[in-house]
Amino acid sequence: MKLRRAGILLLALHLGSAGCVAAQEREQSASDPNEPQRLAMVRLIRDYGVRDPATLAAMRSVLRHEFVPEGYRRRAYGDHPLPIGYGQTISQPYIVAYMTETLDPEPGMNVLEVGTGSGYQAAVLAEIGCQVYTVEIFEVLATSARQRLERLGYTNVTVRHADGHYGWSEAAPFDVIIVTAAAGYIPPALVEQLKPGGRMVIPVGSVYGVQNLILVEKDASGDVRTHNLLPVRFVPMLKGLR
Repeated sequence: MKLRRAGILLLALHLGSAGCVAAQEREQSASDPNEPQRLAMVRLIRDYGVRDPATLAAMRSVLRHEFVPEGYRRRAYGDHPLPIGYGQTISQPYIVAYMTETLDPEPGMNVLEVGTGSGYQAAVLAEIGCQVYTVEIFEVLATSARQRLERLGYTNVTVRHADGHYGWSEAAPFDVIIVTAAAGYIPPALVEQLKPGGRMVIPVGSVYGVQNLILVEKDASGDVRTHNLLPVRFVPMLKGLR
């Protein structure tokens, strides 16, 4: 009987603990009604093969609905790109996660992003703990992204209105470079600003067809190797300020 009572007591404690966790989750969901959709998005990304814990944690934490126009917020956690104006898009969540995992960013790394857009990818990298420098060719998008990231508390992101082909020489060298627009070639300035031992991902190819996502690796001696990762479709990497 003593064992039975002990078992009942342990079961009651377990159920009580589970009840507390469930109550806590309900409270979190009540304060953030988008949380269930965001968690479902991350589960889907994991099912697609992304396994890096830091990447998945960042995708769970960043409020993607804050980075899309008001009219698209109900679709913010679907696994597809969405328009953000000026012919630009916020990338499909799986591609954001895949590119992030491929770069293997760590807290404290110096990161360059080319193509700020609404600031979502920068927020994911900032959530991991990187110092992010992000360049956007459309001034209106650079301004709105800067304001959005500041409002959401991402103090480790610096936004610049500039042509991304030239990188950000004052903040170089970079441990990691991520390009979120399709280039016709790999810009030499970005390769130059990549630190020895660094990695860059960039979509390369025609803007009228499917591009290849390329991984660029610079070894300790400065030699560069490239690897094709997968076919993608991004908006073009434009030249000249807008």
